[in-house]
Amino acid sequence: MPGGGTRNWRLVRADTDAVPPSARRFMARARQRRLRAALPWLVGSVVLLVAGALVWVVYGTSVLGVRRVQVVGAELLTQDQVREAAAVPAELPLARVDVDAVGARVRGLPAVDRVVINRSWPSTLVVEVVERTAVAAVPVREQFILIDDEGVPFRVVAKQPRGLPLARLGTPGPADANTGSALTVLGALSDELREQLVAVAVVSPVQIRLELRKGRVVIWGDDTKSDEKSKVATALLRQKGDEIDVSAPSVVTIR
Repeated sequence: MPGGGTRNWRLVRADTDAVPPSARRFMARARQRRLRAALPWLVGSVVLLVAGALVWVVYGTSVLGVRRVQVVGAELLTQDQVREAAAVPAELPLARVDVDAVGARVRGLPAVDRVVINRSWPSTLVVEVVERTAVAAVPVREQFILIDDEGVPFRVVAKQPRGLPLARLGTPGPADANTGSALTVLGALSDELREQLVAVAVVSPVQIRLELRKGRVVIWGDDTKSDEKSKVATALLRQKGDEIDVSAPSVVTIR
């Protein structure tokens, strides 16, 4: 170069018009392909982040925690008794409540026959109880033990409930043979006999008798053929006599 000087280099940005249109289109398509390839990963990452946050809120915080235990169906029991048996910690995440364990604790109450536990979002646990229904009252000293149709003793009261027959039993319970016999007989009685019934007395499974109004007695024997015995005894209610023996329903006696 004349004068022996050095060259001066300059970087010059090429105008877009200097890039051929075909090259620009190629580069644009390449960018679009890269974006399309990355989009599913981006969307998946966002979904995972959102899902993780939701799981954390639902299971790991008290935002959706238990703030109310709603009791449905309790009449013999108070709602506080059911809540105490349920023993659900306040603000425990609703999703983490072990409904089976809660149900088992509530079923431990003698008066509860069945229980259903449901979550009501965002913050309520619903405890629906079905209480036992008394079919007879067992007199014990000056109190009465109520038993249901399975022979389960579930409540003690000071007075005999109106309309409920007595069951004279030594040790009432679902495993007691005398209790089972009493329930079999009670279940077979006609409306007329039930209306007259004061008590069913079971000394043993083969020594059952009905105590009726006005001091009348029906000797039942054992609990076999109870449906037939009920029909025969009902037909004889209009006959005179204080004692009706239907222990052998084909040969009855009245005294």
